[in-house]
Amino acid sequence: MSFLDRLLGRASASSEATAKTGDTETVRRIARELADLPPDRARFLAAFAYVLGRVAHADLTISEAESRSMEGILQRVGALPQAEAVLAVEIAKSQNRLFGGTEGFLVTRELREIVTLEQREQVLDCLFEVSAAEGAISATEENLIRQVASELGVDHPEYIAIRSRWSQQRAVLRKAE
Repeated sequence: MSFLDRLLGRASASSEATAKTGDTETVRRIARELADLPPDRARFLAAFAYVLGRVAHADLTISEAESRSMEGILQRVGALPQAEAVLAVEIAKSQNRLFGGTEGFLVTRELREIVTLEQREQVLDCLFEVSAAEGAISATEENLIRQVASELGVDHPEYIAIRSRWSQQRAVLRKAE
């Protein structure tokens, strides 16, 4: 697939053929950009990037600090080179702005189907990391992370354990001090 085709969001016949039946268009679009990776890995990274963007966009804006945090997470956890991480984040941000309300649950459900429980818990930790990128985790972001935890099938006690690691950044606790 040529650079121009990727830029315009056009898929080659071979990349369309590799898309799984349950994939959302969002996951397929990001995965196409990661075409050099094995299809299952690209699918995971696409869904993961989107869910990171979903939480970053909880307050209807995605800051530069949140973008950099997402890129760093995709490089560290997803083992993506910087250029591919930047591209995946930009597409995920764009897709969240365009389709966030309708795609959020679907992409998160898709992510749940392709990761282990341990990986789901790691995803939650990464969501808190993105939310804390600006120095504080807002109540809006925290509520969305709780919703994502539920959609991922992470039980409440495990969610609380993960959230407790981020207590210093939680805005609701800072106001109580």
